[in-house]
Amino acid sequence: MNKFLRLAVTPLIFIPVFNFAQAQTSISTLSAEKIHSATLKEIVYSLNKKHYNKIAINDELSSNLLDNYLKSLDPSRVYFYQKDIKEFESLRYKLDDQINQSKVDAGYIIYNRLQQRILERVKYSIERLESDKKFDFTINEDYETQRESTAWVKTEKEMNNLWRKRLKSSILNLTLEDQTNQEARAKLVKRYTNQLKRVEQTNSEDVFQAYVNNITQLYDPHTAYFSPRNSENFKINMSLSLQGIGAVLQSEDEFTKIVRLIPSGPADKTGKLKANDKIVGVGQGKNGAIEDIIGWRLDDVVQKIRGKKGTIVKLQVVGSDSKSLERKTILITRDKVKLEEQSAQKKIIKSTVDGKEYKIGVIDIPTFYIDFAASQRGDKNYKSVTRDVKKLINELKEENIDGLLIDLRNNGGGALPEANDLAGLFMRIGATVQIKYSNGSVGPLYDNDPNITYTGPLGVIVNRQSASASEIFAGAIQDHHRGIIIGSQTFGKGTVQTLSPLNHGRLKLTHAKFYRISGESTQNKGVMPDIILPGLLDNSDYGESTLDNALPWDTVRAVKGFNDLDLSSFFNKIISKSEQRRKNLADFKYMKSKIAHSEELKKNTTISLNKKLYKENLAAEKQWLVNAENKRRMDQNLPPVKTLEDIENSEEKDSLGRPIKPESNAILQESVNILIDMKKLLQTKS
Repeated sequence: MNKFLRLAVTPLIFIPVFNFAQAQTSISTLSAEKIHSATLKEIVYSLNKKHYNKIAINDELSSNLLDNYLKSLDPSRVYFYQKDIKEFESLRYKLDDQINQSKVDAGYIIYNRLQQRILERVKYSIERLESDKKFDFTINEDYETQRESTAWVKTEKEMNNLWRKRLKSSILNLTLEDQTNQEARAKLVKRYTNQLKRVEQTNSEDVFQAYVNNITQLYDPHTAYFSPRNSENFKINMSLSLQGIGAVLQSEDEFTKIVRLIPSGPADKTGKLKANDKIVGVGQGKNGAIEDIIGWRLDDVVQKIRGKKGTIVKLQVVGSDSKSLERKTILITRDKVKLEEQSAQKKIIKSTVDGKEYKIGVIDIPTFYIDFAASQRGDKNYKSVTRDVKKLINELKEENIDGLLIDLRNNGGGALPEANDLAGLFMRIGATVQIKYSNGSVGPLYDNDPNITYTGPLGVIVNRQSASASEIFAGAIQDHHRGIIIGSQTFGKGTVQTLSPLNHGRLKLTHAKFYRISGESTQNKGVMPDIILPGLLDNSDYGESTLDNALPWDTVRAVKGFNDLDLSSFFNKIISKSEQRRKNLADFKYMKSKIAHSEELKKNTTISLNKKLYKENLAAEKQWLVNAENKRRMDQNLPPVKTLEDIENSEEKDSLGRPIKPESNAILQESVNILIDMKKLLQTKS
């Protein structure tokens, strides 16, 4: 029975009866196809000849590949047994030999065993959920949420107990959403039935892509193979930045994770989503039922989320900063990201220091954009970030600003030439970045325009989500000693990818690396600000350095004429003033407490399966957030709030209707003060 039957008085919930034996017979052993051998040979040739990272296909690679493949297939160690892992050990130093022979047999052997183990777990889960056995939520036991480093399970009894706890945790979480125990069990039966269907739909092409991507990711995390069926995945990530909800997604374990939000996109405008949040359910329209998508393929999730402009998608999300698996529901109206909303925007912030009013211009740049098509056809009025910023600067100069801030927070990059041209607005001719290619050659990129649009005090605000072209621009300003960099350490993506067609699919491959004119790479370390302000995104959870096999930070020769000035004494004076201010500012005390609280939460990797304790812990976490907000409000003479919903409803909105977070406002206001400090120090020196 596929639908719940509800009576007028007492609801009767029927759990669908699932015929596991019938479904089990439809799953067959998967094996490689002829085309896969030729494709692997083509991929290996491209990696050897074109990839920036030169790696030998030897026993070391073979060993790393086995570990990575097992981790990717069973990251939480809930399917494979210790005996499976012991059996796979015989392959540890043979995978390289197979690759050199253009074979992928081992990948299929391991994947087929995974399919078998998934069947066993689905069978256990459905039978346990459909049985009369009750889950006891009064006893004190915990479920470990971080199992990546735990020992592999030895026995079936141990595995069943682990899955009993998984089911118990899921039911506990679902019943907090006003669902009855029976409703939660029925929902989980449906989830595992769907998982079985996805197992049945897995084909040889899926296994080949999974295995080959574990090979390519040993070179670096941005190199990937797309099979013909899934080659649209790369386009999906790009098109999501233009339509749908405006988010880049990826699979992580059983979840769909938000990698980043496109500035000014529909998801960004809600102010309720952020990087590392996990989408666990999707519904259509305001009143549509939410479909559980845990364990779904990424492309299937994307198809559910995407839709016609103007329609509503309902997302059920688990926050990245949530210790529990509590879900929040967010309504998003699908739309295209409007170009004018992606454009640079200006404003003036006034601040009085020592009795004098200062006017600081702020230009917010969401991305490094350019209309390539219009530029290539010779349109003199083509749109680009450099052209727009130049116009905004001239408008701000007419208002006699005392300094200028370029806000690159959450700017994920864009067109490299625009980063070069934008830097040229603030300095005379010179190199802005160096590019090192896979053959070892290094070449600088120059700004050849001697005209300077703005010569006054300049600051650049960055954070952990400032990446790629943002890092090139910030690094150039810092290396030319043209301005002061403010904020937190940037993302650290200093590599360049190309997308190449194959006879069977496509290959995205890293072929070059960025270096600053100082010779330092932006890869892995990113750009370190001159004045560091706190950021809520933990560097250990987000950024290039958190990705497996990320290329290392290194150096090349500095560009001729680079002058490495020691400005520490100058910056120390500004840092000292900033630290004194922040000690007494409510928003910074609030940020400091949230960061410390988040660190404490991360230390505890278990969830209580006692319903009373679980609810108490959840209520305590919510109350902590409300108390922290009210402490901030009390310091600012603002009225208190009672709930988390009150906090969201009380947030200010920007010109595009996006909520303005207190921490974001605090960083901007302190950046204004820092720039004023810099201006005053420069005037004193002159």
